[in-house]
Amino acid sequence: MTPTQQNAPDRDRLSEADVGTGARGGALSVIAQWLERIDPGTHRRIKGLRLVTAYGIAALLGALPAISHGLHGAWALSLLAGNFALWASVSEGRTIRRDSSRDLALLCGAAVLGAGVMIGLAPLLTGRGRPGPELTLVTGAFLVGYLKRYGVLGAGIGSQLYIGQLMAYMTRLTTADLATVGVAGLLAAVASIIPRLLSGPAEHPAVALTVTPTEDEMPALFMGLQAAIAAVVIVAMNDMIGLEESGWAITASTYVVASSTAGTTERVMRRIVGTVVGVPLGLVFLPLAIRAPLLLWMAAAVAMVIYAMALPERYDIACAAYSFTLIVTLAAAGDHSWVLLAARAWETLLGGALGLVAAKLVVPRRFLRFGR
Repeated sequence: MTPTQQNAPDRDRLSEADVGTGARGGALSVIAQWLERIDPGTHRRIKGLRLVTAYGIAALLGALPAISHGLHGAWALSLLAGNFALWASVSEGRTIRRDSSRDLALLCGAAVLGAGVMIGLAPLLTGRGRPGPELTLVTGAFLVGYLKRYGVLGAGIGSQLYIGQLMAYMTRLTTADLATVGVAGLLAAVASIIPRLLSGPAEHPAVALTVTPTEDEMPALFMGLQAAIAAVVIVAMNDMIGLEESGWAITASTYVVASSTAGTTERVMRRIVGTVVGVPLGLVFLPLAIRAPLLLWMAAAVAMVIYAMALPERYDIACAAYSFTLIVTLAAAGDHSWVLLAARAWETLLGGALGLVAAKLVVPRRFLRFGR
């Protein structure tokens, strides 16, 4: 056998390795091109990483015994702080770090205020023959739409007021927990501001996320009324037939309302598609909740980065990513009830459908548009 013949197998193996490397390189190139197409300049990816970082810092600070010691309802501190920081970071949309830091502090304060409103009104709405504390969410639903007339910060404050109400409702907080809510707001402000200061000029808000302020309050008023009326219907349904997760239905009906009937229809359809895709995908990952919870949290973090990247222009992908994140984080936190998870999924679809009905029946805005 000649030296050339002896080296032939080596050449064959080398060729196969080159092909494998080329295939992997081609796959990575396709992924890189896709990311650049939906997120040119990596700005949204940086924001996605900032969301995850803010949530992680706030949740970890809330879990420290040195901070939570002596607080009534300390078990909820980490949950409250993490969600306040996360959604404040989602709503913030400034270019200058100083302005961003100011807005983040205000947004976290709005979440605290919203939680305080729920805590104050819940006892008045609880009891035999009363609608229930979820009726408070109607006020938050109205403000989510109405405050959009004041631009990015107004829209964010409306959303954070609702988030604060929702978190207080879900965790069943009482007046004894007000100090915990206040501490959660402080932790959230710190946890959300620090990553924004570090991201610096590398991050720019997406144009599609902005809302143009307007002196004409009618479109915003109609949006608020539609969201509020859909929320009232859900409260009535909960009172009559009982819903497992009425808060999720109200949330869905609130956030699908857009500045026109056509816009609301599009958002509802995209939310349905996202929920139908994201929830089953999250259920597939449920076995990891027991075997590898760390991998589950890592998957949730990646999904939130995708959420930030897709939110401005691909609401369906954003909803799928958030639905997936919601399912897997609930499972990672120990909530493995398929009945409860399924209820949250179908009641989210119910809320979206009621939001669409409200948009079509309550002062339809076919020709009124402002911002996006």
